[in-house]
Amino acid sequence: MSTGSGADSAPAPTTHDSHSALDTPRKSSMFSSLRVRNYRLFFLGQVVSNTGTWMQRIAQDWLVLSLTGSSAAVGITTALQFLPMLLFGLYGGVLVDRLPKRPTLLVTQSAMAVTGLALAVLTLTGQVQVWHVYLAAFAVGLATVVDNPARQSFVSEMVGPEQLQNAVSLNSANFQSARLVGPAVAGLMITGVGTGWAFLANGLSFVAPIVGLLLMRARELHVVERAPRGKGQLREGLRYVAGRPELIWPIVLVGFIGTFGFNFPVWLSAYADDVFHAGAGAYSLFNTVMAVGSLVGALLAARRGTARLRLLIAAAAAFGALEVVAALAPSYWLFALLMAPIGIFGLTVNVTANTAVQMGTDPAMRGRVMALFMMVFMGGTPLGAPLVGWITDAYGARVGFAAGGAVSLAAAATIGLVLARAGDLRLSFGWYHGHPRVGLVPREHRKELAAAA
Repeated sequence: MSTGSGADSAPAPTTHDSHSALDTPRKSSMFSSLRVRNYRLFFLGQVVSNTGTWMQRIAQDWLVLSLTGSSAAVGITTALQFLPMLLFGLYGGVLVDRLPKRPTLLVTQSAMAVTGLALAVLTLTGQVQVWHVYLAAFAVGLATVVDNPARQSFVSEMVGPEQLQNAVSLNSANFQSARLVGPAVAGLMITGVGTGWAFLANGLSFVAPIVGLLLMRARELHVVERAPRGKGQLREGLRYVAGRPELIWPIVLVGFIGTFGFNFPVWLSAYADDVFHAGAGAYSLFNTVMAVGSLVGALLAARRGTARLRLLIAAAAAFGALEVVAALAPSYWLFALLMAPIGIFGLTVNVTANTAVQMGTDPAMRGRVMALFMMVFMGGTPLGAPLVGWITDAYGARVGFAAGGAVSLAAAATIGLVLARAGDLRLSFGWYHGHPRVGLVPREHRKELAAAA
């Protein structure tokens, strides 16, 4: 990828710079990264594409249910879409580190467009069968193996280290906005003209990101040295992460929360039907309120200029605790309202971990590290969902939801203690402008505070 100097150009961060960026506060306006032309093109393309993707998800599940009458078949479709990331995610990261990101994304986005268009043709002509949908879901999953780490790592090339957290947060806000709009549009389209047109809309939606990628100015991208082809690069990536506590522990934490704390389709449907006996309308309301909370969380994260590990631990602990509280909520409306802060803190965990891992990683390793991050976060759901579903079926929705929250809270507390010990931190208590302040400080600083007292 050819690059050059320009007003927006800057060298990619080194590991040393990344650690400094994590520790030094910076102020950021909510939409500051959109001032970068290349990222603005990328963002606008993703607005359209993400909406189409959510439309296809709804249409895909509805089509499978219509063809088979089986919820298990819908589950198989979802599993097939996640399976490639679980099996091949790390190899996708190796490829992404070797390849130029923009041409790679042109290929993966085009492949997903073809998949949507193929489903549209099969459905509109009345030839579609359930195995076609299974194959399409698996094909999208295969494209995602490369597309996901490429998109994640390409953000830093577009905006540089100063705007990375803001851009990651806006990407999440983009996704959550599409999560609100896409299913609603898909529902209207399915009932009005049929599922085939929803697939067609998704296929055509990829025109927007493809055009955005083609219009980007290569000279304004930030210089990143690509990894040369060689043996042992997968093991090298794993060793790289294992030797850095600032990378391994956020990934482990996200793995626990993704596997046990993000099984909302299981819990919310059970609460809607079995606990509150309110039907599909309640399920839709719970998801909508959570999506609104997630959108708010993404916009709040966009205002922060840093990704502090203490914020990650605190948000993860709050997320788990709120799930336990919501599990015990006695009323329908209280439970629904609690979905908003759960969405806020869940999104904060995702954005903060994502940014911290990206900024703490050498550019040449970023594809492999982000592939591992996404594999752990997304790949854990198909593993945790059956276990959480069994607990929910056997002991009730409240026990299942509380168990997921308890695991998330325990993981946050444990990893927080591990990071505190690794950084030689201790709990401190003091007063600041007449208000109590509790925090973690280095051992030497604590001694200074005690001596001053």
